[in-house]
Amino acid sequence: MQGMANIPWRRIAITGASSGLGRALAEASAAPGVTLHLAGRDAGRLDASAEACRARGATVAATRLDVRDAAACADWVAGMDGLDLLIANAGISGGTGGVAEPGPQVRAIFDTNVQGVLNTALPALEKMAGQAPGADGVRGRVAVIASVAAFVAAPGAAAYCASKAAVQRWAEAADATERHRGLRLHAVCPGYVRTAMTAVNEFPMPFMLSPEEAARRTLEGIRRGRTRIAYPFPTYAMARLAGAMPLSLRAFIAARLPAKPVTQA
Repeated sequence: MQGMANIPWRRIAITGASSGLGRALAEASAAPGVTLHLAGRDAGRLDASAEACRARGATVAATRLDVRDAAACADWVAGMDGLDLLIANAGISGGTGGVAEPGPQVRAIFDTNVQGVLNTALPALEKMAGQAPGADGVRGRVAVIASVAAFVAAPGAAAYCASKAAVQRWAEAADATERHRGLRLHAVCPGYVRTAMTAVNEFPMPFMLSPEEAARRTLEGIRRGRTRIAYPFPTYAMARLAGAMPLSLRAFIAARLPAKPVTQA
């Protein structure tokens, strides 16, 4: 996948950049004149992602980072020489296996998907607030990778849905106030994307996208200044419809579908 020439940002940071959507976002952003700060937990896969981006002409700094470590995340952001766009992509998933969701899994999902987002987004916003505005009048942007799961409380993935709802609503609400400081936030809500997270699912996943197509839609939505970037539309519409169903009906339907495995991705 070639870098998208119409992307206006030159200093970009991406968490969870070693695989899946994160790597696709990194490769789509890579181009001569672009500096990428890529972070991930798996050093080997992160290095491979960094090399792929360098081959496209980008300057790349790869950092092994656990987004649950607030101090390490703050240091990572502080070490950047300016930042135009942070994409808080790192996240994990996990289901119930049809039974009660294990407590350690619930905590791990919230620690990564909520605290991990804040650990990178908050330092980035403060850094960006001190920068001069760009040609569009914006000092910097933070995009939070949520999910269409944010719009429906699926019993088979309770913690995952709740964590994505939390960051989606925080980003959308914060965008309205951060505009006063010349900052923008974007809540990115993809449907099913072909990654390790979805590979374990045994239930239907209609309108599944490749990571490359999801990355294209994400970056285009940010470029257009959309606060909520939800795609593809049929999946988004189905999630909104399911979210509006009576809880009893939703539970009845969910009980008859294969459950998402407990195993995290």
